Amino acid sequence: MAKQTELFPAAPKHLSPMKMKREAEHKVWTENKAQLIARYLRYFVFITKHGAYIDGFAAPKDPSNPQSWAAKLVVESEPKFLRQFFWCELALERAKYLEELAASQPPVKPARRYEVLVGDFNKSIDQILASGVITDKTATFCLLDQFMCECEWATLEKLAKHKSAGNNKIELFYFLGVGWMSRGLSGFTKNVEIPQKWWGRDDWRSLQSLGPTKLTLKFEERFRKDLGYRNVYSFPIYEHEGSSGKHMFTMIHASDHDEAPRLMQRAYRNVMKPLEDVEQLALELGVKPAAVV
Repeated sequence: MAKQTELFPAAPKHLSPMKMKREAEHKVWTENKAQLIARYLRYFVFITKHGAYIDGFAAPKDPSNPQSWAAKLVVESEPKFLRQFFWCELALERAKYLEELAASQPPVKPARRYEVLVGDFNKSIDQILASGVITDKTATFCLLDQFMCECEWATLEKLAKHKSAGNNKIELFYFLGVGWMSRGLSGFTKNVEIPQKWWGRDDWRSLQSLGPTKLTLKFEERFRKDLGYRNVYSFPIYEHEGSSGKHMFTMIHASDHDEAPRLMQRAYRNVMKPLEDVEQLALELGVKPAAVV
């Protein structure tokens, strides 16, 4: 029998969470989460040439380690095509880091907009989306680096539904704390409205018995079916280097842009490597160098 040829031999290769574990050149550690997001956005703005960035939990988790702070890495990344930044933080004393970060930025042309919103992100998102800044054509990226149950499902729905039908949705980077989710959910014996709002349904207890992979796949399914994202893929994040290497987070990446999965896989593989120079990256991404310098 003749060998069957592939219909789409040049199509990007998409990997399941378990496949990523086996084929990753190295493990991405918890302290590399911010670098993963910054690396991906660097790749993507080579294509979009513009963009808005929303960070729902934006203050640094570890102020002593600036390389673990996504807001800082993203805003300082080159080329500076991102134009609008919305940084959200619940605690006023932690929001000072964001105010200082905004004040430290050098002037660029076209001018950038920095907005720090103090309070519950699930409420602040209404103000962001009503600002008029994020239009149907604005490439928009939202980082949701929650600890466990802080981002409510209704907030995800607002983000997914903000743009009119036929336009790419706001892209999501959703961190799911799979390493301690079962134990964490078991602790909600009184304030059950918290996990119920987080999951958006009253069957949240069913998640307690799921391990990291099944829990991840459950969320992937809802991102596709309930939120309507065309491309949803997950990337494991492991306990810090030198430890047991436990699977601590899953970063669920949801996008309608068909280049997004390929670029995120590239960012995941390269997160610990030196940054490619502009001309090299432009060539590899099929972008004219003059358009990115």
